[in-house]
Amino acid sequence: MQQATSAATAVLHQPNGSLCEASGITHDFALPNGKHLLVLRDVSLAIQPNEVVALLGPSGCGKSTLLRILAGLIRPTAGEVRYHDAPLVGLNPGAAIVFQSFALYPWLTVAQNISVVLTAANIASTEAATRAAAAIRMVGLSGFEQAYPRELSGGMKQRVGMARALAVDPEILFMDEPFSHVDALTAESLRAEVIDIWSSVESNPSSIVIVSHDIKEVVYMADRIVILGANPGCIRSIVVNDLPRPRDYRAPAFLEMVDRLHDIITGHELPDEPVAAPPRLPCMEPLPDAQASEIVGLLEYLDARGGKQDLFQIASDTQREFGRLINIAEAAEMLDFVDTPKRMVILTEKGRQFLQADAAGRQTLWRAQLLNLRLFRDINTLLERQPDHRADRDFVLETIILNMPEENYEKVFETFVRWGRFGDLFAYDETSESLWLA
Repeated sequence: MQQATSAATAVLHQPNGSLCEASGITHDFALPNGKHLLVLRDVSLAIQPNEVVALLGPSGCGKSTLLRILAGLIRPTAGEVRYHDAPLVGLNPGAAIVFQSFALYPWLTVAQNISVVLTAANIASTEAATRAAAAIRMVGLSGFEQAYPRELSGGMKQRVGMARALAVDPEILFMDEPFSHVDALTAESLRAEVIDIWSSVESNPSSIVIVSHDIKEVVYMADRIVILGANPGCIRSIVVNDLPRPRDYRAPAFLEMVDRLHDIITGHELPDEPVAAPPRLPCMEPLPDAQASEIVGLLEYLDARGGKQDLFQIASDTQREFGRLINIAEAAEMLDFVDTPKRMVILTEKGRQFLQADAAGRQTLWRAQLLNLRLFRDINTLLERQPDHRADRDFVLETIILNMPEENYEKVFETFVRWGRFGDLFAYDETSESLWLA
């Protein structure tokens, strides 16, 4: 482990010989109304051999977009990406990606989900089978080769995603918030396993680039932490993390690095900006994909069990896929109906008030909680200012895209409509695609 860390530290100061380099990257996206949203502006970053680089920043700062540009999935509007000092055309030949969603074929087994990418890479069937078997062993899935995704937990599904990426023997492993859809304990275990795999000097990946919004995660994993600002995305600071491995989440030096990064992100330490930035509005929160009925069901479940329960136990009792349960719990927490310390889900006083109310009272309280979220508050204010209290669907979509460009705006819009209807805050007509105050 120490050998790998020393190698990573050594190459940080090599001016040449980077694996992959982005120079002057600028990128914008076309919006539904024909306008363009500038997501990245003049970003330059080099990925060196034998290092773990983390892209850290607030939602909407272009982390995932930058990762996709480095991987060759997106061609930037301006600037250049080079791989081993040659201009990158198309997909990065030395890269593989682990996505935030598990992205598995539900009709294929574990082994088949891994082999399919090797077949696409024109690797002979015998070698593909050998590679798939090795990747399965590497991520700890031996014995599950013939299992289907529906039979796996969220953590196991992400292990399949990791095995699929590792099977192609990538020089650079790109990871886009890979642990955000698994529980905290599983995420902690997966982080350690990824670092163990990377630290093996006998095999690839040579380097890892991980997108994250979790400060502790990047302090645990990364040798360099690239902090991006938003609107548009740009590099605010690059912090070298020379904490020795293996890293302890509770160590004073670890916690000190966490505090340092927090200060940078929140604007208390911006070495490249001598003038304090003006205060910003609260972030617009992405809405977890959860039905109102699922949120109410979770509250009723907790109420029947004394107001709190372990997250794993809830998943077992309700036979919910763990990733889905996480979405429901996050949604309930956004509405201040539950708290989620560690593995527990605890009913709040606001949640108890909701359950004790009659149908009209529940609707009133739900509506009040929605208006604590900026997306609902901003759209509600807009509708109040319109003479007919109406707006079309495209306007709401544009608002979502402007504030959450990395999110699935269609999915966020669907959740926005469902929650708004449940609280009788908005009405929406699918035929005219118009929204109005209820």
